[in-house]
Amino acid sequence: MSEPWPVQLCVMLQCFKRLQQQPACRRTLSALGSLYGARKPYNTVIDVTWGDIHRAGVKPLSFVRQVLAACLDPTLLNSDKLPADARQRAQRLLGGCVGGSVGSYTATAGISEIVHRISEFITRRDGGVPSHPENIYISPGSQWALTNILKILVNSKSAPQTAVLTPLPCHSTTTLSITSLGAVAIPYNLSEEQGWALQMEELHRALEFAKGVYNPVALYVINPGNPSGHVQSRKSMQDVIRFVSEKRLFLLADEVYQDFVYGEHEFVSYKRVLAEMGPPFADTVELASFHSVSKGFTGEGGLRCGYVELVNVDPAVMKYIYKMFSMDTCAPVLGQFALDLMLNPPQPGDPSYPLYNVETRNIKTAVANNVKRACEVVNGLPGFCCQPVQGGAFAFPRLYLPPKAIQKAKEMGMQPDTFYCLRLLEETGVFASPGCEYGLKEGTYNVRFCILTPEDTMEELLGRLTSFHTQFMKDFS
Repeated sequence: MSEPWPVQLCVMLQCFKRLQQQPACRRTLSALGSLYGARKPYNTVIDVTWGDIHRAGVKPLSFVRQVLAACLDPTLLNSDKLPADARQRAQRLLGGCVGGSVGSYTATAGISEIVHRISEFITRRDGGVPSHPENIYISPGSQWALTNILKILVNSKSAPQTAVLTPLPCHSTTTLSITSLGAVAIPYNLSEEQGWALQMEELHRALEFAKGVYNPVALYVINPGNPSGHVQSRKSMQDVIRFVSEKRLFLLADEVYQDFVYGEHEFVSYKRVLAEMGPPFADTVELASFHSVSKGFTGEGGLRCGYVELVNVDPAVMKYIYKMFSMDTCAPVLGQFALDLMLNPPQPGDPSYPLYNVETRNIKTAVANNVKRACEVVNGLPGFCCQPVQGGAFAFPRLYLPPKAIQKAKEMGMQPDTFYCLRLLEETGVFASPGCEYGLKEGTYNVRFCILTPEDTMEELLGRLTSFHTQFMKDFS
């Protein structure tokens, strides 16, 4: 049994406590006890609760680790143990640090040279749409940046109470940030029947619901979706931009999974769509877009780094944002380096390019195969229905549970999909997340599991899930 997994069981316990599912906490503790010192039909726990590519078993990119190694140990800068371009990149990155050391503080917005290169990346990504370095802040993770922008938007003492429109389902970290600041999250339902698409009538319904009771100030969107796996079309994004323009809402675009898009789908940033729409939208809609070093092929989540780019924000507010971001000095320097390496990888002709190309291509191929296999297997099981996974890190299939299973869960004081996931963990060692953690329509149940794993891990997971689910449905039929 791998050592780190009990830590994640404790994280799941915290989620249950937050949801006030005390029986689920007790049952999970019981599961934890039973997994140690007891014979089980498996010898490893497969933890697919996180969108963490390294935790899932994918190896770090060699180029990234080589550059970071040389930054930490400058003696490697003159060693032929590392490729020449890795040593040159390390030298360049250290040159941007005061004293030439990763141990020094940086400017509030991040190392200036890296901020400029982020700006250049955004311009390339968005087909030439200008990006300005003074509008970019490097942060200790994208969620940290999002929370700080929310602090500026939310007035905890206002009447009526500040509100932010959020998707349902939505990962709980953001909704917790909103409520902890004294605001309220107003959910708009994504359409599972239409592949978790965002529907404009739902946005209007959510806003109408808030009218007169709350003060909506922002709309939060996740593209590609988490946990939904949906990728928005240009038309959908244009409709959203028109909506926030008309309703005078600040647009918060969580785009951290932009590197993971599958099949014929493509990622297009809200910044690009906004610019291509032209005036008056391009000049007036306030936008904050977020990206992270945790969620791409680099997957360096432990280094804690991301960035936010701000568009059309009033200069007076930008000064306040600077003060807000200054309260925590700067993002970790190694994280800033990793962010730079993610956005500016080796190019054809560089000594490190052949290996980098092989490693990233293998990850892309494995994930694409995982997406296909997960949908095939899950959709072949009775009582399961998985919408196409267009992007992101997770599959989020619908679970149609027998009435007896639902009743049993209620008797135990827990949500039915929590009951299912606990049984799955206890009996097979597969650690997946219940859909109730992310908010669902009443009477619907889902399971979320990460697809950013090696192919053999995914095959093992699907095999265990198939055996368990088949028996579970028989037991409660």
